[in-house]
Amino acid sequence: MTSKTLKLNEIEKTQLRDILQNVLAKQLLLTVQFPGGEEVIIQPKPPLKPLPILEGSVPDGWKEAIY
Repeated sequence: MTSKTLKLNEIEKTQLRDILQNVLAKQLLLTVQFPGGEEVIIQPKPPLKPLPILEGSVPDGWKEAIY
């Protein structure tokens, strides 16, 4: 994932939709710097890994068991 740092005044006139689409399309880690020195990081959420397929079985009548 590439990273890019921009100052707030550089992106003020850009629509939020365009910024977010750019971050997603380029898999970009975007850091926005505010005048006071604070920073906000915008990045796409990584996709979830698929769950593993486990071997095994459930015994018949398992719901009726007394616990």
